[in-house]
Amino acid sequence: MEEEAFTDIDGKAISLDCQDHSSFCKEFIVSVPKVSFWKVMSYTCSVWLIAYGIFFFTENTAVLSMAILVTLLGMILHIHFVKVDHESLLVVGSLGIQVSYSYASGRETTTFIEMSKIKDIVINEAIYMHRIIYYLCVLLKDPSDPSAVSSVVPLFQSSKPRLNCLVKVYKSCQEILSKCS
Repeated sequence: MEEEAFTDIDGKAISLDCQDHSSFCKEFIVSVPKVSFWKVMSYTCSVWLIAYGIFFFTENTAVLSMAILVTLLGMILHIHFVKVDHESLLVVGSLGIQVSYSYASGRETTTFIEMSKIKDIVINEAIYMHRIIYYLCVLLKDPSDPSAVSSVVPLFQSSKPRLNCLVKVYKSCQEILSKCS
């Protein structure tokens, strides 16, 4: 498919890759830019300059050691648990939906939702900070009452694409769900 220019809710560029595996199976991958070298350097230099300033007045070398340890530990934790490089949504009509997150460190997490548990896929709106945003979510059936919704599973939580990107994914998902019902 052709590449369109998409942005997240903050206006940063993201990319959407749609792969058709069959008429009943599509994959959507939302990718965000990699960690910026200059951003990491600016944070690191800021912390180390503050630590050096404290060291200059206190003459305590533990301040410098702690600054180095805190920045290294912070970077490791950030790329392993926070910084998501891309999120993917695999919709297989007869089986279900698989949601995967790939982190900057290479770690991946995957969740699978069976089609029998899915009530619908919708675009919902929420108040986020001082604005209204839209997000794609899966509505799960309540086991005791199949006409009710038991929970909502938000998709693309890290990349937070804007509505135009969500509409494209939503329409494709609805095509697959309508073929299977």
